[in-house]
Amino acid sequence: MVDENTTNQETPEASPAPPQPPAPPIESRFLFVDVAALRAKQLRRGARPRLAGLADSETTSPDAPHKPERIAMEEVRQGLIHWELPDTKPHGEEQPA
Repeated sequence: MVDENTTNQETPEASPAPPQPPAPPIESRFLFVDVAALRAKQLRRGARPRLAGLADSETTSPDAPHKPERIAMEEVRQGLIHWELPDTKPHGEEQPA
């Protein structure tokens, strides 16, 4: 026998992530280009823009007013893209075997 209460149980939905504080500004032009290029690659593969007011249809239509590269650069400028640099080791240091 099936109980009506067990079949209509609601599953808890995941709450939306809290907004993150803006990323620190990028002062190196080379780092800016690298971060924006990686973000543009994500946008071309289907990621949703983080800029307010941009719909998905604006970035996927062929006559879109904004290219993914421009959207990515503006997102980086506004601090919407969080990035981190990998740790670097001096060239003379070797790892133990």
